[in-house]
Amino acid sequence: MHETAVVEGLMRILRDHARQNGVERILSVRLKVGRLRGLDVRQLRGCFEIFAEGTVADGARLDIDEVQVRARCAKCGCEYDVPRYRFDCPDCGSPDADVLAGRELYIESFEAARPEA
Repeated sequence: MHETAVVEGLMRILRDHARQNGVERILSVRLKVGRLRGLDVRQLRGCFEIFAEGTVADGARLDIDEVQVRARCAKCGCEYDVPRYRFDCPDCGSPDADVLAGRELYIESFEAARPEA
């Protein structure tokens, strides 16, 4: 399951940032995931709950922004949304395209609580 490896990496990053910044608890995480990554959002959420248990992110909310696939036609320059992974340009029909969006996979932000002084 690819989602397990992604969440393991996510937890490692969160743990490192928490330690470096004196974070007591992570409250929420916002993740950007491009559709071309082929990740199942439900499985990401389930893995996150399991991997977060007993860590600084235990009980944290995971918000996932799915990024739709967007391309630019290499022939005519038209920019368009790519439905169902079909890269045929809506203007000229060419399948030759450069991907502009849809490959993302990163933590956009996270909300944390520091210990009370």
